[in-house]
Amino acid sequence: MHLLRQSLLALAAIVIAVGVWAVYVPAAAPYLARIGVYDLLGLAPPTAEAAESGRRGFGGGAVQVVVAPVGTGQANARVSAIGDGRALRSVTVRSDATGMIRDLAVSPGSWVEVGALVAQLDDDAERIALERARLMVMDASRNLDRLRQLSGSGAVSAVQIREAELALRTAELGVEQAEFDLSLRRITAPISGWAGLLEVAEGDRISTQDTLAILSDRSSLQIDFRVPERFIGQLSIGMPVEVTAVARPDHVLSGEIVALDNVVDRTSRTLRVQAQLDNADDSLRAGQAFSVTLSFPGDTLPSVDPLAIQWSGDGAFVWAARDGQAVRVPVTIRQRNADSVLVEAEIAPGDLVIIEGVQTLRPGADLQIVEGAAAPAPAASDDA
Repeated sequence: MHLLRQSLLALAAIVIAVGVWAVYVPAAAPYLARIGVYDLLGLAPPTAEAAESGRRGFGGGAVQVVVAPVGTGQANARVSAIGDGRALRSVTVRSDATGMIRDLAVSPGSWVEVGALVAQLDDDAERIALERARLMVMDASRNLDRLRQLSGSGAVSAVQIREAELALRTAELGVEQAEFDLSLRRITAPISGWAGLLEVAEGDRISTQDTLAILSDRSSLQIDFRVPERFIGQLSIGMPVEVTAVARPDHVLSGEIVALDNVVDRTSRTLRVQAQLDNADDSLRAGQAFSVTLSFPGDTLPSVDPLAIQWSGDGAFVWAARDGQAVRVPVTIRQRNADSVLVEAEIAPGDLVIIEGVQTLRPGADLQIVEGAAAPAPAASDDA
């Protein structure tokens, strides 16, 4: 008894559903007439005009829509890479002599001008040697003068005079050597730049291998990164790049390419590229990681309003208005911009695509384009 009741209820539900379909979906009339549903329900099949209207718009009238013309835009091929920043110039300051630091003239983080004193080593022995060398020059000079005065009397030979001249020149070279040794005790800055953290202090004894300071001119930073070899033909000196510090992704900076390597890395098939970035505000540091983006001009493609893009189980598509009817056109999205979408599709510049009123559209539905609603053709942005 329970099973019979369920069967009757199910049959009633089916009859009601078919009845509603027959009455409110005229497009189904040919199929329902063939299987005898109208005869079973005692209804008259709809006319051919009603069926055609049902196929086109459900309500029998034209669908009001807003359209926008198709434009054109150029797709951008974008390459992103991670690079390392380094100062425009950076020098590690070391001593050419061994000795004790008597005076350390720089402090961590200070600006040092080229030629300024960085450190002074003890130089007592070198000053004594210089004074001794100067005395030797004075003695050799007096001896040469005496021999030249005696040369007129024949008491001094030419050989003696040449030996005295050689002794004077040797003494003069001794002075130059002593002055050079003394200069090595004074360590100066080879470039202008900022001093980093110091690893030495006054009183330390250093050798020629010890680092006194690292001076960096970071008024500009150079970014080293790599680009796939397929883009080599599009790279050039002066080409603009977008640079973003990985630690500050909201801070986008502009730079330019300043150097290209001449050899492609065989392992990664990439080319080393160097870009330069202004750092006048001194907000960046050498050694930071940077995201570098290069934009290359690409193909010219149809450009549509973002509202025209629709989705289904088969992918993206647009509704095109052709000869007063709706035509579904599959599209492949190539690039999204702020106010347009570049696509690959069977549409041409100037074609009309529907941007409003798409909810009730079906292929072949009659359209009524709202007067004055056509938007200007979207232009592709330069941003990818």
